[in-house]
Amino acid sequence: MYDDELYDDGHDARHASGRLQTGLWRRLADFAWPYRRGIAGLAACAVVTAAADVSFPLITRGLIDSIAEHGSEAALWPWALAYAVATLMLCASIGGFVWLGGRIRTHIAHDIRQAAFENVQQLSFSFFDRRPVGWLMARMTSDCERLSNIFAWGILDLVWGVSMMTGALIAMTFMSPPLMLVVVAIVPLLALASARFKRRILTTARDVRRSNAMITASFNESVTGVLTTRAFNREEDNHARFGVLADNMYDASVRNLLHSALYLPVVLALASIAMGLALALGGIQLLGGVITAGTLVAFLTYARHFFDPVEQLAGWFAELQMAQASAERVLSLVDAVPDVRDRPDVAAKGKSALPAGRIERIEFADVAFAYDNGIPVLSDVDLSLERGKVTALVGHTGSGKSTLASLLCRYYDPVRGEVRVDGIDYRELPLSGWQARLGVVLQTPHVFTGTIRDNVRYGRLDATDAEIDAALVAVGAMTFVRGLPGGVDFQVGEAGGRLSSGQKQLVSLARVMLADPDVVILDEATSSIDSATEFRIQRAMRTLFAGRIALVIAHRLSTIREAEQIVVVDGGRIIERGDHAQLLALNGAYAGLYRAQRASDAARAGDWAGTTVESA
Repeated sequence: MYDDELYDDGHDARHASGRLQTGLWRRLADFAWPYRRGIAGLAACAVVTAAADVSFPLITRGLIDSIAEHGSEAALWPWALAYAVATLMLCASIGGFVWLGGRIRTHIAHDIRQAAFENVQQLSFSFFDRRPVGWLMARMTSDCERLSNIFAWGILDLVWGVSMMTGALIAMTFMSPPLMLVVVAIVPLLALASARFKRRILTTARDVRRSNAMITASFNESVTGVLTTRAFNREEDNHARFGVLADNMYDASVRNLLHSALYLPVVLALASIAMGLALALGGIQLLGGVITAGTLVAFLTYARHFFDPVEQLAGWFAELQMAQASAERVLSLVDAVPDVRDRPDVAAKGKSALPAGRIERIEFADVAFAYDNGIPVLSDVDLSLERGKVTALVGHTGSGKSTLASLLCRYYDPVRGEVRVDGIDYRELPLSGWQARLGVVLQTPHVFTGTIRDNVRYGRLDATDAEIDAALVAVGAMTFVRGLPGGVDFQVGEAGGRLSSGQKQLVSLARVMLADPDVVILDEATSSIDSATEFRIQRAMRTLFAGRIALVIAHRLSTIREAEQIVVVDGGRIIERGDHAQLLALNGAYAGLYRAQRASDAARAGDWAGTTVESA
C-alpha cells in the first residue's frame, strides 16, 4: 500500500550523510532569531546555574579546611551564608530557565508550524500527488515538537554544560594541575567515542522519523476509509499491513536506542576511570601533604562535575542527531517550491494584470499535458469557452476531462500550448488573482466543520448574513436549511457528516454563488445523488451559470442536453464537439454514449420495477 518513494523528499535515511549539517541549523536559526533576547536570558540562567554548581565544592573545601585548622573554634557562619546565597542563585536560575525555556519552545514550534502551513497552501497539486496526508501530519506535529525542544532545552544544556566544564576545569587547575591533567587526559577518548557513534545515531534517527511518517499516513488512511474497510471485511488485512509498519518502526527505534544506550555507558566508564585515577593520585598527594583533605574532596567533586555535563551533552548530542533528521523533513516542507507559481515580473504586477471586468473568453490553444511519469494525458487540445455559454466535457473515465479542468484552474501548467484569458496567456496573470475568479464544485464537495453559515461564508469572508441567505435562496438550498435545527447555524459535523450528499452539494453551490466568480467549473456534481436532488441542483446550476463562463464535467449525459457546446474527450484528445442535437445527428462517439446510458437507465428502471412487483 505504501511506496517508500512517497516518503523520499530529498533527505532519505538510506542515502543521507551522518554529518551534522551546519547550513541546515543556520537555516533553522532564523526561527529562533526573533526570540534572541529570551534565548540570551535562557543562556544567562544556564551560566548562573553552572556558577552556583561550581561554588558548592569551593564552599565545602573552605568549610573542611577551616574545621581541620581551627577545630571547634572555626567560624562556620560565613560558609553557611555563602551556601544560602548559592542556593538562592540556583533556585532563581532554575525557575528562570524553566519559564524562558517553555516560552521559547512554544513560540518556535508555533512559528515553524505556521511557516510550514503557509507554504503548504501555496504548493502545487503535483506536490500532494505523491505525499499522503499522514506524511504532512508527521512533519507538522512530532517533527516540529522535536525541533522546538532542541532549540530551547538543547541550548540550555549546551550553555550549562560548557559553563560547568569550564568552571570545573579552572577550579581543578587552581587546586592541583597534575590531578587536572589526569582528568583531562580522558577527553580525547570521549571525542573518539562521540565521532564513532554520531553517524550511527543520526542514520537510525532518520529511519525512526521516516517510519513514523509512514505509520501516521497508514493510521490516517485507515480512519478515513473505515467504511470501506468494514464493507469489504478487510480489518485483519489492514491490521496485518499496519503491523508491518509498526514492526519497522520498532526495529528502527530499537537500533537508535541501542546506539544511544551504548554511547552513554562508554561516557560513564571513561568518567569513572578518570575519577579513579584522580582519587588514587590525590590520596597519595594527601598523604604527602601536597594537598589538604578539603582540596581532595572538592577536586573529586569537580571531577564528577566535569563529567556530568559530558554525560548530559552526550544525551543532548544523541537528541541533536534525531532533531537533525526532523529538521531535514520539516525544512523540506517549509522550503518546498511550488511547480506552478508566478514569475517575478508577474508577481510584481499584482492584481493589476487581471482583466478589469468580467472575463469574456478563455481559449485552449494547442494544449498538451503530462504528469511526472511522462505519459501524455492531453494532446492538441483546442477549445474555446465563452461567457454566458455552458460547455460540457464528456467521455470515458480516464479520458482527460478532469485534467483539462485542472489546467483551466491552473493547478498544473501545460507542457505545451497556451490557455488564453481574453487573449492573454494566463501565465501572465497572478496565480492567486486568477484562481480567485474561479468557482469550483467537486463531485464530492468538501464541507468544513462548523455551521452552514460558516461554510457558505467561506466563498467570501466579508459577506453579510443577508448575502449568505440570498445565496442559499438562489440555489434552492434554503428549503432544506430551514428544516434543520438552528437553520443556517446548524452544526454540520466533521466533513459535513450530518448532511446528505445532495445537501452538501447545495451548500457548496451556495458558497460559489456567494463568491460570484467569472468562471464556474462543475466536476460531475450530480453523479452521486438521487434524481429529486439532481433536479434541484440542476435548477441551482442554471442560476449559477447565468452570465458566467461555465465548464461542466458530465457523468449523466441527460444533465447536459441544454449545453451550448458539448465536447467529447477520448485518449486526451477532443474527438467531437457540438450541441446535443448536432452530436446525435453525427452518430459518433457521443451518440453511442448517450444511447448506451439510456439503455442502462431503462434496464435499471425495469429491474427496480420488477423487484417491486415481486416483493409485493
